[in-house]
Amino acid sequence: MASFSIPLTGLVADSTDLNTIANNLANMNTTAYKDQTTSFSNLFYQQLGISGSGDPIEEGLGVQVNSTQTDFSPGTINSTPGVDTNMAINGNGFFVAQDGEGQQYLTRAGDFTTSADGHLITTNGFDVLGYPAVNGAINANGAPTPIMIPVDSAQPPQATQNMSIDMNLDATAATGTAVPVPVTLYDSLGNAQQATATFTAQGGGKWSYQIAVPGATANAAASGTLQFNGSGALTSPAANVSGVAFSNLPDGANPLTFNFNLFDANGNPTITQTAAASAATGTPQDGYASGQYTGLSLNPSGILSATYSNGTTQPLAQLAIASVANEQGLTPTGGNNYRTTVASGQASLGAAGSADRGTIEGDSLEASNVNISTEFSNLIVAQRAFEANAKSVTTFDTVMQDTIGMVR
Repeated sequence: MASFSIPLTGLVADSTDLNTIANNLANMNTTAYKDQTTSFSNLFYQQLGISGSGDPIEEGLGVQVNSTQTDFSPGTINSTPGVDTNMAINGNGFFVAQDGEGQQYLTRAGDFTTSADGHLITTNGFDVLGYPAVNGAINANGAPTPIMIPVDSAQPPQATQNMSIDMNLDATAATGTAVPVPVTLYDSLGNAQQATATFTAQGGGKWSYQIAVPGATANAAASGTLQFNGSGALTSPAANVSGVAFSNLPDGANPLTFNFNLFDANGNPTITQTAAASAATGTPQDGYASGQYTGLSLNPSGILSATYSNGTTQPLAQLAIASVANEQGLTPTGGNNYRTTVASGQASLGAAGSADRGTIEGDSLEASNVNISTEFSNLIVAQRAFEANAKSVTTFDTVMQDTIGMVR
């Protein structure tokens, strides 16, 4: 009988709504959980006839669950200081993970950790995918692979290959005035060699220079002459000095050979001559001692770098961020993961901050976007609807009993 079947459809639909609300409340503290809502549609109508004016007389047959929609708006990003494997997407997109069988999943939850063999993994053990760094360069157009973290590893030393000095030489200095500049260089063993570059005024905008390492033998390129024009700009040499070398280092390291860069990457001289006190503001060089892995650093474009105790960083990979044409078409699989479907379209992978993808925040997690006030309001409405449909059933039961009583 329709009197019972119609409210029964309401009870079924309202139960689904109550389950959805309960699930939202249960996941209020789940990392990056997305709030869901249940929508309804009426069931088809049966036509009982037509009115005198020709209008159809129809009777509804109840309600059904039309869809369960997910609110993919970003949740609040909370800082988690000291947990360098925690990450959050600020904006659109999903992290990409892969199970042991090669199946890919999408997730907003960035509460990652590191496995025993150094893989960056999700809480359910899936590998986080990214674009690996090869010789320090990252190609975000290639195929993403599992990200490896060099936990408990050591970085070998690197001998200095390039050195420069950022400074001004006093144009008013008397001939013979010497300006020593200490420079730290690193040899093949990772030991710091305390070199000194000495500039001596020759007059007429000319300065000689000599680089020395205590106890080591220098080659001819370790000394030379700088010529400045009337504007204080370096005119000679017109290029960087290559092949500066020191042999017979006191610690027995291999000969130290490097370039003395007088010009920066834009071709601007790093040494000037003006009527101001001679002073060096920096002596950058690219050598370093060996170091132990100390943690991760992450920039907004999703580039993960290892940090070492020697103060250096080394790019490891760039996180792959996925976007889909229709987020509502994604299928939740549990564990904060989603799978793509025909309705969602295939995932498009790329770098954070590109093609409407959000940026990445390190040492942070995205909170659930469930609003408890809204959920409690929805809960009251769903409860009242359930009670109304239940009351319809009991009312029709009473009517039925009265009708049977009349027959008796």
